[in-house]
Amino acid sequence: MSRPGGGGTPKAASRHLVMVHGMWGGAWCWENYAAYFSDLGYECHIPVLRHHGVSPSDAPPPGLGTTGLEDYARDLGAYILDLPESPVLMGHSMGGLLVQMLAQQGLASRTVLLAPAPPAGIHALSFSVFCSFFHMFTTWAFWRKPHKIPFKTARYSFLHHLTPEAQHQAYDRLVHESGCAASQIGLWPLDPGRASCVDERAVTCPQLIIGAENDRIVPAAVVRKVAKKYRATAQYHELPGFSHWLLGEPGWEDVAALVAQWLGRADGM
Repeated sequence: MSRPGGGGTPKAASRHLVMVHGMWGGAWCWENYAAYFSDLGYECHIPVLRHHGVSPSDAPPPGLGTTGLEDYARDLGAYILDLPESPVLMGHSMGGLLVQMLAQQGLASRTVLLAPAPPAGIHALSFSVFCSFFHMFTTWAFWRKPHKIPFKTARYSFLHHLTPEAQHQAYDRLVHESGCAASQIGLWPLDPGRASCVDERAVTCPQLIIGAENDRIVPAAVVRKVAKKYRATAQYHELPGFSHWLLGEPGWEDVAALVAQWLGRADGM
């Protein structure tokens, strides 16, 4: 699936901005950024990944556990092709990996990857990553079951820069995630379909890749490897003092401003 004219000479930065959330998330993850970029004149689009548009108190939807990265990417690709032009794709965490997969198909004018999950070929295991996914990967047949991250784990992994009250507020909005998708990312050597593979040679649009010094679930060292993979097209920034939750922790406005500045330069503003 590709948009006619994808690839080749970089296109001007679109005023359409598609924001792709990560694991356990939903459209609410982008509330801050949507308001920020709408005020700058961007038309913001926030698709919700398959099976994620449910109440946090609901039981996981049937079929979630076996939903794969290809399913998410296929849905997103169809969504993007309904837009009037190739948009800027912005993804956070697993959403950042999905954006890489979509850029490979020529569906982006620019991409912004915020603490992106790595594609196949990049080894990401560390003590903090192990702790972040221990609850999931120690469940029998986790690769075909839905999972919801425990509060204690979420607080350790990506909510540790929030106040206790804000931690609970964010956690109470999280939903279940696909064990299949998680295993395709974290255990890519065991995935015969290599769903998380991305051919960097096919990604020709300009990219901004942002890592965070205190990220425990996608450590900055991993994001640096992602940036190195795309060194022909990518600009990398590492943010001191930030954690994984770049969408809502104190100082998120500075991250959004960095993205806006980069997009403005790309568009000649």
